[in-house]
Amino acid sequence: MIKKSFTLIFMLICLSGYAQKIIKKTIISDYADDKRDIKIYLPEGYDPEEDKNYPLAVVLDSEILFDTYVGNSVLFAAKDKAPKQIVVGIEMAKTRKKDTYFNRTTGELTTDNKKFYQFIKDEVIFEIESTYKTSPFISIIGEGTSANLVSFFLGERIPLINSYICINPIFSDFIGQQLQAYNLPRYEKEDNTFYLYINNSTSFSTDKQTKIGELQGGLKSLELKNFNIINDTINTASSISAISEAIPRALNQVFQVYSAISKEEFDKNIKDLSPSDVIAYLENKYLEIEFLFGSSLGIRETDIFAVEKIIMEKENGDQLLPFGKMILKLYPSSPLGDYYIGKFYESGKQISKAIVQYKIGYGKMDPADPNADKFYENILRLGGR
Repeated sequence: MIKKSFTLIFMLICLSGYAQKIIKKTIISDYADDKRDIKIYLPEGYDPEEDKNYPLAVVLDSEILFDTYVGNSVLFAAKDKAPKQIVVGIEMAKTRKKDTYFNRTTGELTTDNKKFYQFIKDEVIFEIESTYKTSPFISIIGEGTSANLVSFFLGERIPLINSYICINPIFSDFIGQQLQAYNLPRYEKEDNTFYLYINNSTSFSTDKQTKIGELQGGLKSLELKNFNIINDTINTASSISAISEAIPRALNQVFQVYSAISKEEFDKNIKDLSPSDVIAYLENKYLEIEFLFGSSLGIRETDIFAVEKIIMEKENGDQLLPFGKMILKLYPSSPLGDYYIGKFYESGKQISKAIVQYKIGYGKMDPADPNADKFYENILRLGGR
């Protein structure tokens, strides 16, 4: 209860603090009416002159999803569970049916739906990418019939979206056939990563729960190395509560690669690897973070320490040298890379080389750092001055 209250209070602080970062724009559209309003959230610290890019989240139904999505994005970034994001909210037509309600007889989009789809694809995304510093990673989020519209982006010949988040979806009866027609296995040929989130909910009618459950079952059978199917079921009596739960649950999965190594990730992906494979895993993790999210994190010390035991204890510590070099490549200002290289030389009785490496590492440290003295002890222990 206390934990939930703290999270709620933090969210409220986030929501009250980001208001001044909202930019409202009107797009003169060639597709959806003459003018359409959007609002844009730029994350704290955004600087157009800085060499840093941000993932883009396109939120449909902004009147009900935008604030909740932005609040969660701020919270996840503050907790280092996701990168900071640029979020654009699209205000729907006064009659939502015009934008997202599909032809129930065929499952196809209506003429107005197609225009709104083109507006998102060719005007909104183009406007944001042309104006702001975005990374290649794009999420699109929709609720109800808007979630159905989100699913149509899966049919793009060249994938435009990385993360498809379908909240409380109202899919057509033809959604299964449509997804089959999109040939999702073709995504494996793309040098990229994709996510599809769909939630079921106990707040839905029995018929709707059954339909979504069948769809989730069919999707579960797909095993694609770079296309992550996230089937979720939310136990709640309210569709509104399902929205508030679905967004953070989706973010938690979509940005899992960004987070520091958790016990679950270590146990599932790392603990049985060889030292050389651990090094490759860690390097690929951070290269993927930089490529997808535009975030050059260097490397988290917690992740280094998470795999340290494998590197030092398996194969007689023979991989300490490449481990240290990998750290220096990703995080050249850290003394840890020099430390592990020094340990490698020390274990091989190359004492002079070890002392040199320890000295280089010590030179990078702040004398006020409580670990500086311990680092220097390695130099003294080996007879260096």
